Amino acid sequence: MRNKKQKPDPLEIFASAPIPKAVLTNALPAMLGMLMVLIYNMADMFFVGQTHNALMVAAVSLATPVFLIFMGIGNIFGLGGTSVISRALGQGRKDFASNVSSFCIWSCIAVGIIMCISVLTFCDSILKFIGASADTWEYAKEYLVIVSYAGPFFMISTCFSNIIRSEGKPGIAMAGQVIGNLVNIILDPILILGLNMGVAGAALATTISNIVSALIYLAFLLSKQNILSISPRDFSAGHGVLTGVFAIGIPASLGNLLMSFSQILSNSRIASHGNDMAVAGYGVAMKITMITGILCIGFTAGVQPLLGYCIGAKNYKRFKKALAFTAILANSLTSLLTLFCYIFTNQLAGLFLVDPDALMYAVKFSRIIISTGFIFGLFFTLSATLQAMGEAGSALIINLSRQGFVYIPLMFVLDSVFGVDGLVWAQPVADILATTLVIILYTRAIRRLERSAKAETEATEPINVTEQANATEQTEAAK
Repeated sequence: MRNKKQKPDPLEIFASAPIPKAVLTNALPAMLGMLMVLIYNMADMFFVGQTHNALMVAAVSLATPVFLIFMGIGNIFGLGGTSVISRALGQGRKDFASNVSSFCIWSCIAVGIIMCISVLTFCDSILKFIGASADTWEYAKEYLVIVSYAGPFFMISTCFSNIIRSEGKPGIAMAGQVIGNLVNIILDPILILGLNMGVAGAALATTISNIVSALIYLAFLLSKQNILSISPRDFSAGHGVLTGVFAIGIPASLGNLLMSFSQILSNSRIASHGNDMAVAGYGVAMKITMITGILCIGFTAGVQPLLGYCIGAKNYKRFKKALAFTAILANSLTSLLTLFCYIFTNQLAGLFLVDPDALMYAVKFSRIIISTGFIFGLFFTLSATLQAMGEAGSALIINLSRQGFVYIPLMFVLDSVFGVDGLVWAQPVADILATTLVIILYTRAIRRLERSAKAETEATEPINVTEQANATEQTEAAK
């Protein structure tokens, strides 16, 4: 007789829940978390814009990609750790999953400290590289110096907003993001406008919000409510931990890292034309473009642990059903958001800018970049699927191509031929080419998976035939 009611297994949602419930239970909290990320990213630019100083907007546009590198590196451990942990849990290897989670948190702390010191040491060189002008230099420097001090917290909040979902706790992952982002949204008007801190206020609000998110995740991980561990005693880089995390995490995160790097390059190229208003307009255009993609990123990231679990458990039929349902919803979402952004481009850009020249650039650049937004659903769904399948090589190729080998050369070529407008057109062209490539790589990966599943089935058939023959013989003998 049991004295206590048995607690439900959080992994049951992965293993046996109806597909719509399994997908939406994991995806909706992740989407809400990314919605809050979108809002707080918009909030920084919005309240800086309320100073009616387009140079401050340009400075935040220049500095933000550098800050996003912290998050990109945090995603190496977050996305890589999620993939390894979800498959390990599907195989019933809970101790190995704890080794991976401990490795991820202590690596985030160490790398965060190193990055903080590096930014502070080479700040002036970084500002020169990103294209800060004499008018935007001090504003951009204020932002970078403040955010760099919280490097380890940025890494932890980014990493564990992903990893906690891998053990079937999307609500906790969402709570950390939502609460942290609410703190940012509340602090922005107080610090930027109320205390007249301008760019420094935006940086401080962002820093405090990420510290809050990191502390929420740490509190949960130190409690007894979770499967995973962050204890130094469970730390291990061997036995496939480091290689497993990096094999998926590096290619999966290269998209984010190259996005930051390519945005730094594009800002620098625009600034080289000697037009700070174009820099401000491009920064706002990138914020508007986030609307078409970031919710889909959250949606597919939320479903990735489910897909990984199905692969680990070799439940390929459930995997295909979950993937089909995800693809339909993701494509519908991005198509609707792209239409919304195109119709209301003027109104959205007007939230951030009042200078007529900067506003003109923002509207024009936004409509160019979102022209291919409707294909984001397919791209991010198949990219997340390749990561869930453990297709490290394919994930690496995709992320190197979209923001690196394809986009960066296109940016320089089109800029030299058509000027600033050509530079902006490089992103839609790169998106079309990258989506074509991800379709090809997914098709190859799913064929390999089907061949493997068929081989496993055929390997068991002789045993079943023999058992059936023995049973028939025994029946005949009995007669």
